[in-house]
Amino acid sequence: MQQTSRLEPYRLTAALCVALTTACEAVPASEAEIAVSHHAITQAADDSSKIDWGECKGENLKKAGAVCGMLSVPLDHDRPHGTKIQLALSMIKHTVPDEEYQGIMLANPGGPGGSGLGMSRLGQYIPKDAGLAYDWVGFDPRGVGSSVPALSCIKDYLAGPRPSFVPVSAELEETWLKRSEAYATACGENGGELLEHIRTIDVVRDVDAIRAALHAKKLNFYGFSYGTYIAQVYATTFPKRVRRFVLDGNVDPARVFYQSNLDQDIAFQHNIEQFWSWVADHDDVFHLGASQHAVQKAWYAEAAKLRKEPAGGVVGPDEWTDIFLSAGYSQGAWRDLATVWQNWLKDGDPAPVVEQYEGANSPGNDNLFAIYSAVQCTDALWPQSWSKWRSDNWATFREAPFETWGNAWFNAPCLFWPAKASEAIDVGSDEIAPILLVSETLDGATPFNGSLEVRRRFPSASLIAVTGGTTHGASLNGNDCVDDRIADYLATGALPERLEGDDPDLNCEPLPLPAAEPEPETPAYSLGASARQQLARELRRELLPQRAH
Repeated sequence: MQQTSRLEPYRLTAALCVALTTACEAVPASEAEIAVSHHAITQAADDSSKIDWGECKGENLKKAGAVCGMLSVPLDHDRPHGTKIQLALSMIKHTVPDEEYQGIMLANPGGPGGSGLGMSRLGQYIPKDAGLAYDWVGFDPRGVGSSVPALSCIKDYLAGPRPSFVPVSAELEETWLKRSEAYATACGENGGELLEHIRTIDVVRDVDAIRAALHAKKLNFYGFSYGTYIAQVYATTFPKRVRRFVLDGNVDPARVFYQSNLDQDIAFQHNIEQFWSWVADHDDVFHLGASQHAVQKAWYAEAAKLRKEPAGGVVGPDEWTDIFLSAGYSQGAWRDLATVWQNWLKDGDPAPVVEQYEGANSPGNDNLFAIYSAVQCTDALWPQSWSKWRSDNWATFREAPFETWGNAWFNAPCLFWPAKASEAIDVGSDEIAPILLVSETLDGATPFNGSLEVRRRFPSASLIAVTGGTTHGASLNGNDCVDDRIADYLATGALPERLEGDDPDLNCEPLPLPAAEPEPETPAYSLGASARQQLARELRRELLPQRAH
């Protein structure tokens, strides 16, 4: 999942879908779609590295002063004069005097499959105006959103209600295996040659093409979740082109991606139990149980009822799990989730429950899931024996029942994937400039050991740990201890001093738990942050995929 394991709640951006060798289903355009024309795949041209910037269609990008454009890159970077595809880009220029300019800053929200066009808006929310010295560039990676082609396999694959995740019978197990095989087959039919060229290393070479097209000698990069893995592979492949990298919520390069998904199951179990405990602590508000055990029992009882009668004909036990997976990503979601649950029990109106699921998972637009599968299934080898998957997931389920089987089926198309998988990249370099790592120690999507492993592999890195925090991708979330250090690094290159040993270099306290009853018109996650930090959090909630690394 570095998705973390499944799609995080965020709005997919998508546009024209053009096939490489066969017709590919179109996916609907979003507010981030660019206004410049989308061209079908072309053959190499002398001006292929040129970006024709124009007006963005998305209102938020327009209001932020962004420009948008398309960049042609080779489908296969080893055949630079062969078939071309196009990457959708957005950019917000620096606003400081030119003598204070710090270069381009490429940003990625994660996934694989997360649309990054809106990430060009991130710079204005860095504390101390430290982001204003950069040209912030967002992009949709190959196959994603407004890039051409954009992959879709079975557009309503995530629509509910789906068969129960937990395969308590041979029939359920066979049903999910057939669903997974059908999805992989559809991706093979729709994806064509793209599926052979969509690994992280292909994205990394696209990133370097963006750098070159923007005439930058070195690259600055801000990556969340799977975006940190793009950065890790870039730093390994092009170590001399690294300038300032901020990596938040680090994928463990030693465990991509089969084992990292099992790791997530354990981490999410801890975090959902923390959520249940918080709900119990506020039983006077939510009336869902006065102890963690009581709340947990009530949660599973509701899942059992939904198996018999899905809410609104859409939300069964699978979708119920998907809704509450958000609690494992961010404490900022806790109050809203508890309120939806409370109101559902009180008035029985399914609309908010259905809206919560569909807003997070975008059933009817599977672009994120398609690209997630395409990258993860080919980036590294997966066990090809179903008996191995079955054994490992039942063993994990005994310790972590909340998310294990949902995560397993989310990744099961890799059992049948039509494109060949490669060996995982041996990430690491002692040649790169100093970089900054950030992680909360109870991050569910990218467990903390991943950040420690990245620190080991990059001796120039310094790691900020938020001790006891459970939020994924928590930088620019109003924690001054973290955010001010990021601002200082982007302004001057200053990092927390790297310490001896295998521990973090700076430990920060987590933000307080959310209030069950916030002040009117004050989000539960505001916690006294500055206006800029509040806006940054809202932007992150909008952009960061919640079910993806």
